[in-house]
Formats: sequence, structure tokens, C-alpha cells
Amino acid sequence: MRIGTVALTVRDLDTVTRFYQEVIGLAPVESGPGLVRLGVGGTVLLELRHDPAAPLASRRAAGLFHTAFLLPTRTDLAQWLLHAAELGVPLHGASDHLVSEAIYLADPEGNGIEVYWDRPSETWAWRDGMVAMDTLALDLNGLAAAAQAREWSGLPAESYIGHVHLQVGGLEPSDRFYAGLLGFDVVCRYPGATFLSSGGYHHHIGTNIWNSRGAPVRMGPTTGLADVEIVADTGMFEALRSRLTPEQATEAGPTRLPLHDPWGTSITVAKR
Repeated sequence: MRIGTVALTVRDLDTVTRFYQEVIGLAPVESGPGLVRLGVGGTVLLELRHDPAAPLASRRAAGLFHTAFLLPTRTDLAQWLLHAAELGVPLHGASDHLVSEAIYLADPEGNGIEVYWDRPSETWAWRDGMVAMDTLALDLNGLAAAAQAREWSGLPAESYIGHVHLQVGGLEPSDRFYAGLLGFDVVCRYPGATFLSSGGYHHHIGTNIWNSRGAPVRMGPTTGLADVEIVADTGMFEALRSRLTPEQATEAGPTRLPLHDPWGTSITVAKR
């Protein structure tokens, strides 16, 4: 399984669209009334849904912590860092996670973003099915030195959403949904957070309670996360379908399974 398209509900469609194009480097793929889809190489990664009346999502609500855009190489991340610096984009953090190097920021409506690259998977340390990850200071000067003298032209064609990190109300019910029902493997436990993956990746889904411990079910539309699409191969897709309760299977189709986690966050599993 892997992450497909992330959908956000936004109040100011023009401003947010411009940010993801100019700052993050996504390109327009298609658009319609109240809807813009952005991506890389014709593949949609981000869908922006316009709702100017949507209440602002609470920082303590269940939903999005960040969407993480994975770049192919360290040089690509360095080039993006210089691009962001030239634009004067405020960064919220920069971390060495052992398996990756990551830079954090937010879009104009407060939706969290990570831009990162992965160290080669053979360098990741695994023990008893768990991968070693940490949050260490990232040497930004060292990273910037890896940049090459070329103009920024958007995210490279091989970029995609590597993972999505979610705010949840509790880790145990979150594990029952994302591991027990969806079928992800728990690969790392961190204070207040769980990381889950498929196929030996360091994580496709992160869940945490750092801001949202005890959060209730999301009530009504707000700004922020509208849906996370998870793309599954046929075997994983059919195995998941077999685990659905009759209530969960109500809207199931032959290639898409619309679901909600325990806090009402929309998760759509699509057959590859």
C-alpha cells in the first residue's frame, strides 16, 4: 500500500493553489468549479476543494498533522531548500530522522507540510520488525551545500507523497483502525506517536496525540484534511474488503472503499 492523493478543504482557493505551485513546486493537472488538482508529471498528488464558508479547523482537532512530499535525492531537497530561502518562506523545523532528512512548513491556511528525501533503505536500522527513527537537528548549511547550480523548475517527476501524518484522539483505537483494519504494519513507536507502513517502508502513516489527545469525532466540514487516498494492490484491497463490517461496506465499490477512522477522518482505499 502507498499514499495516493491528499485532499484539503480550503477557504481561499487561489492563494492556497498559488502557494503549492510557487513554493512546493506542484503543477496544475486539472481544475473545475471550486476544485483544483495539482501534481507532478501529470499525476495528481493534491486536491484542493473550495469552501469559503468552512470553519477553521482547530489545532487540537483530529485530522492532518502534515502531508509529506518525498523528493528523489538529497540534491533535490537542497535545491528546494534554496528555492524556499529565496522566496523567504518561513520554516517550522528541520530534522534528521535517521531514515530521512526533512524540512517542515505550513501552507497559508495552516496545513502542515513536510518536504523530505529518504536515505538509502539499506542504511535503515531494523530490529524485531521495528525501524530506528529519531528527531535530531538537521544541518541546513550542510544540506544547502549539496545543491547544484540549476534553476528551480518545480518538483522532480519522481516526487510523490511519501507519507501522511495524522492527529488522532488516542493511539490504541488508531492502531486498531490503521493496523488491525487497514492492514498496515506498526514499525515504530515514539512518545505519543505510532508509525505504520506497508512493504518495509519506514512509514506511510503516522499518528500522534501531541496536540489532539482525547479529540472527539470531527463534526461537520472544516478547513484542512478532507480525504487521504491509500492505493492498495489487489491482494491487500480484497483482504481489507473481507474485514469490513456490513456498515463499513455500505459504500464499497469494486475499486474504491470509502472509510472513516475513529475520529471521522476520511480514508479512501483504491485498488491499484
